[in-house]
Amino acid sequence: MDTLFVIINIIVLLALIGLLIWMQRKHFSFTKRVFTGLGAGIVLGAALQWAYGAGSDILLKTTDWYSIVGSGYVRFLMMIVIPLVLVSIIQSIINLEKTAELGKMASWIIGILISTTMIAALVGIGTATVFDLSAEEIEAGQAENDQGAMLETKLTEEVESQTAAQKIVNFIPSNIFLDMTGERSTSVIAVVIFSIIVGIAVLGVRRKNPEQAEMFTKIINSLYAVVMRIVTLILRLTPYGILALMANTVASTDFAGIVELGKFVIASYVALITMFIIHLLLVGLFGLSPWMYLRKAISVLGFAFTSRSSAGTIPLNIQAQQHSLGVDQGIANMSASFGATMGQNGCAGVYPAMLAVMIAPTIGIDPLSPAFIVQLVLIIGISSFGIAGVGGGATFAALIVLSSMNMPVALAGLLISIEAFIDMGRTALNVNGSMVTGTITARILKKLNLKTYQDKTAIQESTQL
Repeated sequence: MDTLFVIINIIVLLALIGLLIWMQRKHFSFTKRVFTGLGAGIVLGAALQWAYGAGSDILLKTTDWYSIVGSGYVRFLMMIVIPLVLVSIIQSIINLEKTAELGKMASWIIGILISTTMIAALVGIGTATVFDLSAEEIEAGQAENDQGAMLETKLTEEVESQTAAQKIVNFIPSNIFLDMTGERSTSVIAVVIFSIIVGIAVLGVRRKNPEQAEMFTKIINSLYAVVMRIVTLILRLTPYGILALMANTVASTDFAGIVELGKFVIASYVALITMFIIHLLLVGLFGLSPWMYLRKAISVLGFAFTSRSSAGTIPLNIQAQQHSLGVDQGIANMSASFGATMGQNGCAGVYPAMLAVMIAPTIGIDPLSPAFIVQLVLIIGISSFGIAGVGGGATFAALIVLSSMNMPVALAGLLISIEAFIDMGRTALNVNGSMVTGTITARILKKLNLKTYQDKTAIQESTQL
C-alpha cells in the first residue's frame, strides 16, 4: 500500500512538471514559470506532510524520489560552477584594456561585500536586542544536545586548529586540480585566484608573443561559448528544480520546532528583511531604481531561497547580472564568485551576531557595551572570508565568531530543528548581497549598461531559454 501512495505522489509531481512544460510552450515568462514552480512546490509539500505526517515512511520515500529532480538540478549547477568561474574570469581579464582595472574591480567588490556584512552584523545585534532574545529561553532535547556536542568537536578539529593567518593562506591553491573538484570550502576562491593569475599571464604573453596570446584567447573564447551554452541548457530546468526542492523542503520542515522557537524565527526574518531593504536603499543611493533591480533579481533569489546554496546559484547570478542588470561581464563573474565564499550577509553577518548577543548575558557580558559591539563586528568582518556557499555555512561561520569571542558554541546546535527554514532566507540574502555588490561596483567604475538595466524586457529576453 505504501508503494502505491508513493507512486501516486510521483505522478502528481510529474503532472506539475507537465504544467510547467505547457507554460513554456505557451511562452509564459521565465519568472512566471519559476514562481509557479515555487508556489506549486509549497502547496504540494504542505499537502504531503498533512496527508502522511512528518517523518512517515511514505513521505521519506516520496521526497527521496523527488530529490532526483530537485537535488539533481542543484548537482547540475554545481557541476558547471568551476568551469564557468575558471573560463569566464580568464576571458574577462584578457579583455581588459589595463591590468589596473582588475585591481579596482577586486578592491571594490571585496570592500562592498565585507562592509555590508559588517552592517548586517549590526542589524543582527539590533534585532536580537529588540526581540530580547536569550540563549536561556531555548530548551534542549536529545537531538539538540547531540548536535551541540558535535559542534564542540567540530570546533576543536576544524576551527581552533588553524590560526587566522593559516586560514588566509588556505585561499591560495596548492593543487588547482583538487580545488576544481570543490573539495575545500575555499575552492571557489582558489579557482578565482588561479584564473586571475592565468589572465594576467596571458596579458604578459600578449606583449612579447602576440601570436601565441591570440591563439590562447581564441581557445578561451571558444570554451566560454561552450560553457555558457551548457549554462543555458541547465537553466532551462530551473522551474522544475525549484518545484521539487520546495516540495521536499516544506514536506520535511519541522513546523512544531518552528512554532516552539517562533520568537527566534520571527526575529531572524525581521533581520534578514531589514538587511534586504538596506540593499535596495544602497541601489537607490547610487541612482538606480530599486524596483527595477528587484524585478530582475527575484527569480535568482527564488532559487537561492529553495536550494540553500550560494555556490549553486553562481550560474544564475552571473546570467542575471550580465544580461538583465547590465553589469560588466568581469564584474559579474567576480562578484558572484567572491560572494559565494566571502562577505555573506545572512550566514556570516546576521546569524553569528544574533547568537553572540543571545549568549553574552549568560557568561556575564553586556551585549550592548560599545567594546563588545566593536569587537564582534570586526571579528565578523574578518571571519566572513572563506565561508562555504552551501548549506551549513552559517553554522561554520557561527563557530568561528563565537570561538573568537571566547563564547560557548553549543547554542548553534540547539537551533537544529529550524536551521533549514532560516537558512533559506539567509542564502537568499547572501546571493542578493553579491548581486548588489556587482551592480554597485559596475556603477562606480562606469561599467554598468544603463540601457539594459532600465529595459523592462531584458529579464525576459535573457531567460527565455
